[in-house]
Amino acid sequence: MATVLLVIHLMIAATLVGVVLLQKSEGGALGIGGGGGGGFLTGRGTANLLTRTTAGLAAAFFTTSILLTLLANHSTPRGSVFDSVPGATAPANGSAPAAGSKTEPGRGGILDKLEQPHGPLVPQNQ
Repeated sequence: MATVLLVIHLMIAATLVGVVLLQKSEGGALGIGGGGGGGFLTGRGTANLLTRTTAGLAAAFFTTSILLTLLANHSTPRGSVFDSVPGATAPANGSAPAAGSKTEPGRGGILDKLEQPHGPLVPQNQ
């Protein structure tokens, strides 16, 4: 379903780009659709048709964008990337925990590594 919707979305986007480039620009830079002479549509009819086509394609583009977002949001599992981080309970000094010992929850982060040791700050001479 997502693949079909994505293909439709890409076709709408390509068509929308083409229709926008066909419109007559105010500065005359890229517009090729509003030229004079005889043509299949002239003046007011061209502007009306291209404006309506652009509006319809834009609405379809936004609709498929929202549907793709909802489809992607629905199919992914809930949770955070940080729930699966390995080593979240590693001890602060970087060594492996001893057998049978339990580490405190929430320990091992960068703030714990910066924490001051729990001993005297001045070395004792013996």
